[in-house]
Amino acid sequence: MAERSADNLLDQCISPHVAMAQRDHVRLDWQPPYETPARVRPVAWTCTCRATFYELCEGGGQAFIRRTVQLDDKPEISETYRWLIAEARHVWTALLAGRVR
Repeated sequence: MAERSADNLLDQCISPHVAMAQRDHVRLDWQPPYETPARVRPVAWTCTCRATFYELCEGGGQAFIRRTVQLDDKPEISETYRWLIAEARHVWTALLAGRVR
């Protein structure tokens, strides 16, 4: 059986990866998860092959970004402020490009 390298694993990923944070990136304010309405759902996400992955969640006319840090014992989950959906999608694009973190 051929050995799989890290590059080969990344080639098999379907979801996007977050770019490295740019030197002048804006820091998001990450908070413990809020009580969210039952109808919130992830509409976009980054690949879970990395230790930290992100989800853009929408519901009730609002949206936020959820960050999950995969730790050995238990995942650490935090969320951003709630925005209007259009603004959250703008922040999501900036996150993918490394302009916010």
